[in-house]
Amino acid sequence: MKNIVVFFVLPVILFSCDPFRTHLDDDDVYYYNTSGQLSSASVPDDSLSVMTWNIKFGGGRIDFFFDCHGDRVIMDSTEVITHLEDIASFINQTSPHILFVQEIDVDSKRSAFVDQVDWLLENTHFQYAVYAPHWRASFIPSEGLGRMDSGNAVFSVVPLSGAKRIGLPLIDEQNFVVRYFYLRRNLLHVRAHINEKPLHLLNTHLSAYAKDGTKRKQLNIVYDYLDSIDSHKEPFIIGGDFNTLPPGTKKTGDFPDSACEGDFEADDFSEETTWMKLLYNRFNSAIPLEKYQADNTPYFTHTTDKNGFWNRKVDYLFSNIAFGRESSTTYQSIESGGYETMPLSDHCAIKAWVLTP
Repeated sequence: MKNIVVFFVLPVILFSCDPFRTHLDDDDVYYYNTSGQLSSASVPDDSLSVMTWNIKFGGGRIDFFFDCHGDRVIMDSTEVITHLEDIASFINQTSPHILFVQEIDVDSKRSAFVDQVDWLLENTHFQYAVYAPHWRASFIPSEGLGRMDSGNAVFSVVPLSGAKRIGLPLIDEQNFVVRYFYLRRNLLHVRAHINEKPLHLLNTHLSAYAKDGTKRKQLNIVYDYLDSIDSHKEPFIIGGDFNTLPPGTKKTGDFPDSACEGDFEADDFSEETTWMKLLYNRFNSAIPLEKYQADNTPYFTHTTDKNGFWNRKVDYLFSNIAFGRESSTTYQSIESGGYETMPLSDHCAIKAWVLTP
């Protein structure tokens, strides 16, 4: 089947100029406001609550084909809205001022074409959001995916401005046709003013399956971008799914939930054990590295097995301003903050308080 797709699609791509609208630029950013009366919410003078969460495009714990635990590709609108209602309930209960979301769909066949940024904005306490796609195509001729528009978003209780989408390198080892239709990762950068002081907010989601060094190139670009902001002595917070493990992780491969081989295999992080040192050595982490290294398990954020438990940490919050002491929560289960997030996504959320500059 894949060879048939290549045979028919390759000539269309070669002799047309982006026929399926997969190319993305720095200005591919989209502002959202709630339909209600807009205002700038009150934020404490001394601290700001921030959260990062990969919400799996409102897929809950359905076993999709790319996790190799099932073969689902498409959801109906009832499934999507039910999942979004649960996600919104959790967001409203935890009530962060800023939320970094990865894997959020706005116009995708797989999620019944529900604009999830708009839906969450209308059903949570947020008033403002900015979205940047990392996977967009008018039609993907594989697995029945069809139309796709998915990416990263920043939600806020205060206005956002100055949004930019910084494109990250594509996976070199993929063939031309796969690369044309595949994800185009990005770093989303927006600005906010907290109590009349400027603050940079950044969100990213790095490659999960690259084995050719692409992920490290992406990570280095993110680091250099943060370094530039920090060098100008301007405050920032970044949240995201970095798809790699912290230094000092005891288990770096052969995970019990790994069912994939080939294109979707992400089971061996043994060559990546030092990559996140760049960020840990330079910036503040919501969860200090020494705390994680003393006991990895309470800080795991991801599993592909809906019947298992979180078994690796790939989600992070970093800043060049200080996090409140003991202020972070990794929402793994009822015991960690009173919320059960396992049914909501294949990632759990991390929330922390950052001390405003």
